[in-house]
Amino acid sequence: MTLDLLAQGFAVAIQPLNLLLVAGGVTLGTVVGMIPGFGPVNAIAVLLPVVFSGGLEPASAIILLAGIYYGSQYGNSVASILVNIPGTPSAVVTALDGYPMARQGKAGQALAVSAVASFVGGTLSIFGLILFAPLLASVAIRFGPAEYFALMVLAFTSVAGLSGARPALGLLSTSLGLLLATVGLDPNSAVARYTLGQMRLLDGMDFVVVTIGLFAIGELLFLVDSPREVENPVRDGRISTRGAVRGTWDQRWSMLRGSVVGFFVGVLPGAGGTIASFLAYGTEQKLAGREGRFGDGDPRGVAAPEAANNASANGAIIPLLTLGVPGSATTAVLLGALLALDVTPGPLLMTRTPEVFWGLVASMYLGNMVLLALNLPLVGFFARLLLLPRWLLATVIAGMSLAAVYALNGSAFDVGVALALGVLGYGLRKIGAPLAPLILGVVLGPLMERSLRRSLALSGGDWSILVTGPVAIGLWVLTLASVVYWLGPRFGPRKL
Repeated sequence: MTLDLLAQGFAVAIQPLNLLLVAGGVTLGTVVGMIPGFGPVNAIAVLLPVVFSGGLEPASAIILLAGIYYGSQYGNSVASILVNIPGTPSAVVTALDGYPMARQGKAGQALAVSAVASFVGGTLSIFGLILFAPLLASVAIRFGPAEYFALMVLAFTSVAGLSGARPALGLLSTSLGLLLATVGLDPNSAVARYTLGQMRLLDGMDFVVVTIGLFAIGELLFLVDSPREVENPVRDGRISTRGAVRGTWDQRWSMLRGSVVGFFVGVLPGAGGTIASFLAYGTEQKLAGREGRFGDGDPRGVAAPEAANNASANGAIIPLLTLGVPGSATTAVLLGALLALDVTPGPLLMTRTPEVFWGLVASMYLGNMVLLALNLPLVGFFARLLLLPRWLLATVIAGMSLAAVYALNGSAFDVGVALALGVLGYGLRKIGAPLAPLILGVVLGPLMERSLRRSLALSGGDWSILVTGPVAIGLWVLTLASVVYWLGPRFGPRKL
């Protein structure tokens, strides 16, 4: 039965118009993903009027929008690897090892690993979507606020190793991220917190402003301060795509593990690629142990989060289509598009409009193939961008970054906040503190606070609700094991 429906889906996806939409969507998504601050949410929101005015059938329209959605996942990794500007929270993890690889002259290899890992993660998650969509949707809906709180704590412990031998710096970075996350209105009482009387901070710290400030502006300040340490790493313009791809086979197990983690985390509404990428990265760190060079250009640090990122993007489609529950801001926009197209997501979607569900599934598989065929030949071109003079590259990055921040709300105040955060990022980098925990704190802080408050509201203030139920207990056990793993080599008995 499933194979028959899937065959019908491919019959929809291979129609000439839909094939063109698949190719156009992933291409546009890749380009958009490379623009600082202009991620898939903005791209889909901008293109919605065009889609509706084009007279497309519902299946064709959602195929185009979904192509932009997962195509942008790879585009974000290009900007993260080449210029250290993550476009989304999940792309922050790719920058941890992707950018050091680029500085070591391995930009082509990093981009190839990213492209192949994205394809592997996307493809495996599509098979999971085909086989387990209804089952996983029923499991995901049982995740309550207590389970989500435990999951987010686990995500924080997964990045404990980013601080290396100085865990205090990792704790400092995480604390700063959680502090920035509290800026804005209290979610329960609507009381302003830490806004310093500024009306523009009532909505909290915008992720784009934070990431561009910490990474882009901070990197430029570091460039000005230490120009000799960041000389152009790419010296040979003849970058071989074949040579770049050759080493991707060695990362196959990292890609597989990242795909599994990303898919199952992506299924959970509200979890998304951020938690998936950090968990996949932390898993590879633990498995590598002292043999890993994570943070200094380890290819596994690119393969695992990229596979997890794309797998979670496809996994998030499950609660969207089968339950009508968006798992992220992007899928929330897709939900609005489906409703506007008179398609109601839910348990009956696969029976009432099977051409939409199965056509989308088939197009996602074809889109991943197009994405790989499109981006692998461009590995050398993207890597050669680093051959530009550093002063010119720095000028372009600064101009694009500040323009992206200003374009968010047309506010010079946001530009000032980004510059201030750039100084903070520069200072943290000088003392050796990792930036990834800070970003994770900004992204997950509000979600963690809401989950904790909802749990306590449901239990009447009884904290035992956080350790009630097999899922929550299992997540806390994993968290404890993660903490013990990282603290053991530092504080346990040493071998003579």
